[in-house]
Amino acid sequence: MGSFGSVYKGTLLDGMSVTIKVFNSQLERAFRSFEVECEVMRNIRHRNLMKIISSCTNLDFKALVLEYMPNGSLEKWLYSHNYCLDILQRLNVMIDVASALEYLHHGHTTPIIHCDLKPNNVLLDEDMVAHVADFGIAKLLGEGDLMVQTKTLATIGYMAPEYGMGGIVSTRGDVYSYGVMLMETFTRKKPTEEMFAGEMSLKRWVNDALDSSIIAVVDSNLMGREEHFSVKEQYVSSILGLAMECSNDSPEERINMKEALVRLKKIKVSFLANIGGT
Repeated sequence: MGSFGSVYKGTLLDGMSVTIKVFNSQLERAFRSFEVECEVMRNIRHRNLMKIISSCTNLDFKALVLEYMPNGSLEKWLYSHNYCLDILQRLNVMIDVASALEYLHHGHTTPIIHCDLKPNNVLLDEDMVAHVADFGIAKLLGEGDLMVQTKTLATIGYMAPEYGMGGIVSTRGDVYSYGVMLMETFTRKKPTEEMFAGEMSLKRWVNDALDSSIIAVVDSNLMGREEHFSVKEQYVSSILGLAMECSNDSPEERINMKEALVRLKKIKVSFLANIGGT
């Protein structure tokens, strides 16, 4: 949770494991984050969103009691030496995240923008179902609004250009962050790696590979030497092509989450048909 407070694991009287997120009482921004998270999560229900079980609040103490995610974050699964997700598992996680965003952007009269989408904010339950978490800097658009302005900065590397430069927040900004995360999930490279400096970025690196050899950028753990190599190459190339469409520099030229979700589901169905999966 970083500078906003601390996170603990707890057990309720009925034996249920929970996550307790305690906000730093010394930081006004932390308490504001608590209020935002409560306001956003009070009105949302979706299988791919983190659920608030309860909240505790008084003048100098604020905490959220959330469902516990035993498999930790997508970040852990991408970068730990002890764990590895295959192509289908990574695709399933990113379909779950797309489903959550589609619900936030299109499932309400008032669209909700997460504003800080990254692998650390995607948590996995016991069945490896992904849940988008941490709505501390989320924004609710007013009726009829397409964007708002903010001074709250999100995480470097995942922010859309218009957010970083002008503080402009819209659903298209979440789409950009999603595109970056989709690239990261299949290349196992963070957008803030040292190799991405000057003109070179994660997006540029992936885009160049799409024109030449996609194998050069794909996480080597995904390809292996077994059968289906060319099938895997084809589908990872499709996924990374979609990531590029999500992370276009121009907000108007990005696809929306509804379309991205449909495309990813089609890729999954076709991938399973080609490798004989179920």
